[in-house]
Amino acid sequence: MSTTTASLFTPYSLGELPLPNRIVMPPMTRSRSSQPGDVPNELMATYYAQRASAGLIISEGTWISPLGKGYAWTPGICTEAQIAGWRKVTDAVHAAGGRIFAQLWHVGRLSHSSLLDGQPPVSSSALQATGVNVYVVEADGKPGFAQASTPRALSVEEIHDIVDQYRQAARNAMAAGFDGVELHAANGYLVNQFIDSNANTRTDEYGGSLENRLRFLKEVSQTLVEGVGDASRVGIRLAPLTTLNGCSDADPETTYTAAAKLLDQIGVAYIHIAEADWEDAPLMPAPFKQRLRDAYRGCLIYAGNYTVERANTAIAEGWADLIGFGRTFIANPDLPERLRVGAPLNTPERETFFGGDAKGFTDYPTLAEATTA
Repeated sequence: MSTTTASLFTPYSLGELPLPNRIVMPPMTRSRSSQPGDVPNELMATYYAQRASAGLIISEGTWISPLGKGYAWTPGICTEAQIAGWRKVTDAVHAAGGRIFAQLWHVGRLSHSSLLDGQPPVSSSALQATGVNVYVVEADGKPGFAQASTPRALSVEEIHDIVDQYRQAARNAMAAGFDGVELHAANGYLVNQFIDSNANTRTDEYGGSLENRLRFLKEVSQTLVEGVGDASRVGIRLAPLTTLNGCSDADPETTYTAAAKLLDQIGVAYIHIAEADWEDAPLMPAPFKQRLRDAYRGCLIYAGNYTVERANTAIAEGWADLIGFGRTFIANPDLPERLRVGAPLNTPERETFFGGDAKGFTDYPTLAEATTA
C-alpha cells in the first residue's frame, strides 16, 4: 500500500472545495423536520451549524420524492418549503465556516404504507425486507416502529422516472445552497436493492448480470452529475459488506470493485464506504480496501467505529482519505477539537436519537462549555 504523512487533522482538497481537516460528519437520521410537510427548520439549522468544524458535513438522508420516504419526520427536498428550509441550514453552516453536502435518499422497500398515503413501497423486486422495522407515526400520533411493508417491483418506465427525480433533487439541493450531493446507495435502500444479488430478481436490463445490477447506480450517478453540473460535487455512499436492512451480495468484492471502477469512469468526487459497525460484524479485509483504492482514483471516505488511531493508520496506509465519525458527532458538536486534544467525549442519549425537540439534539455541551460549567 502507498503511505502518506497526512493525518486526520491535515487539510484536504475535495475537488475545488478546501477542507480544514479530514473528519467527516456522516449522514444520521434524526427525524426532527417540521410538520406538516417534512420541512427543515431552525432547530436543524442550529444542530448542523454547531458541528461546522467538521471537514465536511453530510446531511441526514433527504428523500427525493414522496414515494422515497421511509421514516417519520424525515426531511424531503421536493417542495419549495423544503428547499427554503434547507437554505436556512446551509446558510447557518456556511456562516459558521462549514461545508455541507445533501444526502439524497430513496428508501425503496424500507418503508410502510402508512407513510405513503396507503401505497405500497417500491423496489427492484417484490421482495419484503422481512424482520426490518421502520419508524412510523402510530394512530395516537406518537412514534413507533412497524415491519416494512411488502413492496411492488418498479417498471422500467418508473425506474426512468426515479432517475429524473434524482436529477431534480440535485438541482434543488444546489438551489438550497448545498456544496454538493451524496447518493445514498448503501444500507439496503433503493439503489442498494438493485446492486445486491439477494435483493434483485429482475430479468430485464436492470437485473441478472452484474452489469445490469449496476445499471441503476450508473444512471443515477450520471444524472446527479448533470443536476449539480460538476462531478467534483457528487459523492456516492456504498456498503459492500453490511447486511443492514436485509441486503447482501453473493460476491461483494467483485460487485463493489466493479462499482468503484464504474464510479471512477464517471468521475465522482468521492466514494463513502459504510463499514459494518455492529458487534461481531465482519471486518472489511485490507486487500479488499486496496482493490477499491486501485479501482477508484478519487477520494475515499470510510466510516464505522473509527478511533483517531485507526483513522490515522487508514490515512497513512493510503486506502482512506477522509474518515467519518457518526454517533460521537451526535453528542459532541465540537468533535474535531475534542479528538485533536484527546478530550473526554460526551455520551450520546440513544432515547433521543429519533424525533423530539432540542433535548439530545442541540443541547450537548462543547468542551469549553463543559469546563466552565
